[in-house]
Amino acid sequence: MLWTIFLLLNGLLILVLHYSTRKRQKNEPPLDKGLIPWLGHALEFRNDAAKFLARMKEKHGDIFTVCVAGHYVTVVLDPNSFDKVLNETTSFDFSRIRAQMVNRVFSLQLPSSNSAPERKWMENHFQGLNLQKLNSSMNIHLHNLILNNPESCCSSEWKVDGLFGLCYSLLFRAGYLTLFERDENVAAVYKEFRKFDDLLYKLARKSLNRGETEIVKLSQERLWKLLSPPYLTGGSPSNSSQQSYHHFLQEQGIDTDMQTKAQLLQLWTTQCNAGPAAFWLLGFLLTHPEAMEAVKSEIRGLSALQDTSLQRPRLNQLGPCSTPVFDSVLNETLRLTAAVMINREVMQDKLLPMADGKEYHLRKGDRVCLFPFLSPQMDPEIHQDPQMFKYDRFLNKNKTLKDEFCKDRKRLKYYIMPWGAGRNSCVGKEFAVTAIRHFVFLLLTHLDLELCNPGAELPPVNSRRYGFGMLHPEGDLLVRYRLKRT
Repeated sequence: MLWTIFLLLNGLLILVLHYSTRKRQKNEPPLDKGLIPWLGHALEFRNDAAKFLARMKEKHGDIFTVCVAGHYVTVVLDPNSFDKVLNETTSFDFSRIRAQMVNRVFSLQLPSSNSAPERKWMENHFQGLNLQKLNSSMNIHLHNLILNNPESCCSSEWKVDGLFGLCYSLLFRAGYLTLFERDENVAAVYKEFRKFDDLLYKLARKSLNRGETEIVKLSQERLWKLLSPPYLTGGSPSNSSQQSYHHFLQEQGIDTDMQTKAQLLQLWTTQCNAGPAAFWLLGFLLTHPEAMEAVKSEIRGLSALQDTSLQRPRLNQLGPCSTPVFDSVLNETLRLTAAVMINREVMQDKLLPMADGKEYHLRKGDRVCLFPFLSPQMDPEIHQDPQMFKYDRFLNKNKTLKDEFCKDRKRLKYYIMPWGAGRNSCVGKEFAVTAIRHFVFLLLTHLDLELCNPGAELPPVNSRRYGFGMLHPEGDLLVRYRLKRT
């Protein structure tokens, strides 16, 4: 027993010495280890990564290295230098970080760390003719859920609900019906998915308490059972996205247990962002009347939506360039509330060239992190008054979509990055944008939607969810809605 305690203490001492004796070497970025050996800045990073990294940026500039729970992470905040990380796939790798996170959050262990085959499947499914079919199906399901479902919106009487729950529920259900084509368990899947998603960021950071651990475990088990393809238990096969993905997993040699867990990963990947994005977009419109009127005016000018009857609107005819005001509002919403982190592992010692001409030495085994929420999205050099919502921020004077922004007098390739970038950018971007557009246009065309309290403000963000896609609110925004009276 004493020998075991001695070994543990000796190991702990070695760890403390290892992480407390690291020094900044020549040409390395500024090093900030924090006060606590090994742990470093982990607690501050976990509680509010945006606030912490903003403090580090003010102290050290656009590149610095911090210690976070035993990992040394070099944070790059100059968007003009992002491509130096994104395009370098030999020195900077994502596969091991992804495999660790997928295993921790989804209990999923894949036989290969090569994600290229899965990405190719996603590209085939979410682009071209298949994307058109998905958009059409999504439009039909949204229309039916909003206008033909007795349990949702199809009433001329006022109904009160939280805007976040309303947006998340409707977009999730429509997405699930589109991709899985199963209406018998959609309510149960949504219920368990929300429990799982609400705690996912804690699961990823290993910060669940005992009660939360039990909730996540039960939700995962129920979701695995609910998402199991019906034809594996005697049901009839379909041509759904789920079945196509299941066949892909079989071809990759993945066993039955892992196939089911992969379905949950696929569900979360495709459904976790649209609902929260729609919430923030509608929330900004409801709390900014000028923006709401500008979007409604644009909608009134669309020939595909001039008929406000309950017949299915021809939203699929709308091209991406036909709604510049809405597109600006969406970009501004994503700028303020999309908070992805792009992480890479340093596979070999590397000199990282920056846009200002300087070069920094990065050590093998460290990590590199890009946090576009802080820069470019909240950078006052790029976006004036970045904390403010300006619906026309992405509009030129001639009402075309603005895409020219600069930093250090250089035009930016990346002025917002809600979908990531490079080889790991979001394949389903067009599907998600189209779904959000359809959803918002349906609501504003066919429903009266207003705040229960005209003076209400948007709730603050959950600061612990930075790094996990779209931010969630702390609380909700009460609204009331009914069918428009014709």
